[in-house]
Amino acid sequence: MAEIQTNDHGSDGKKNKQKKQTLRVDFTPMVDMNMLLITFFMFCTTLLKPQTMNLNMPTKDSVKEEEKQQVKESGAITFLLGGDNQLFYYEGMPKDEKTGVDHYNDPDFLQPSSYDAENGLRSYLLKRNTGTYEKIQEWKTKLQKQEIPDSIFRQKSKEIYDEAKNNPNLIVPTVIIKPTDFATYKNMVDVLDEMLVTNIGAYAIIDLQDGDRYLLYKKTNDAKYLSEEQLAQGIDKGQK
Repeated sequence: MAEIQTNDHGSDGKKNKQKKQTLRVDFTPMVDMNMLLITFFMFCTTLLKPQTMNLNMPTKDSVKEEEKQQVKESGAITFLLGGDNQLFYYEGMPKDEKTGVDHYNDPDFLQPSSYDAENGLRSYLLKRNTGTYEKIQEWKTKLQKQEIPDSIFRQKSKEIYDEAKNNPNLIVPTVIIKPTDFATYKNMVDVLDEMLVTNIGAYAIIDLQDGDRYLLYKKTNDAKYLSEEQLAQGIDKGQK
């Protein structure tokens, strides 16, 4: 509370014509008020629930396992996070053991992209996830409006993903993210955000392989992407 202190006498003991007032404000009650407000917002605020992806376990059907693997490889998209905010991707597998096709020496196999939402990563993923994205987005909008619980959203999302996988007219992309040592933390966060925005059902972060390093070297002509073993073999000097 506020207190007003007055001083009616001067230093000589005589009364002054003008009274001096000292105002002192006590902020102690505000501490209790702040604690009440913090407690109120903690109990009334809805915390953001993390979104998870479906985990597909391998089946025991050995007859169709090879066909499933080929479908997964055809729909796989691999993103390579380079230095200086560079982003590259390739579709499918660089090398097919059956057909003998080898794209490791083809610099055009690795396509450049960017973190731009309109003309880069997001635009590309939306085109690859056409059909599935719209269906998931409808249920995601209902979840954001709190019209359905999170359990219903997960159930419907799984049903849509399973339906798309069994539909031969749809290709559900499986995204593989491979960051290099020169990528920043922001680059990784931006890519993961786009996975949620574009409703990608299956994505994973794995380590960079020597083949990916060689693709980056052929595309950028920068030997920093090569491993120590590859440099020792003289790959940067044209030796294999």
